[in-house]
Amino acid sequence: MQPNEWLFIGIFFIVALILPAVPIFLAQLVNPKRPNKMKQEAYECGVETVGDAWVQFKVQYYLYALVFLIFDIEMLFLFPWAVAYNQLGLFALVAMAGFVGILGVALIYAWRKGALEWL
Repeated sequence: MQPNEWLFIGIFFIVALILPAVPIFLAQLVNPKRPNKMKQEAYECGVETVGDAWVQFKVQYYLYALVFLIFDIEMLFLFPWAVAYNQLGLFALVAMAGFVGILGVALIYAWRKGALEWL
């Protein structure tokens, strides 16, 4: 590596430290200076909470979200492969078929376990 390449890495690390630090610092500037009961209440989408705010949800909602996330990430991997399809060889086709096959088996497994049932 040349010395000027190390400069870019150093700048990257400095920016990586500054980017999360600035919003935290700004949040400290605008936080409530005199907290009271009204400012400390739980607030959800403009509606005041009724009853206990710590309601338990069914685990299936989380499983449904995880399955959605998995297939969303699948699209993230499939899109660049589809764009470069003409330049790729047979190995890339077999590798992507294996990837989609594994995800297909996972979908069938989740379906049979009832993870996709909303009720």
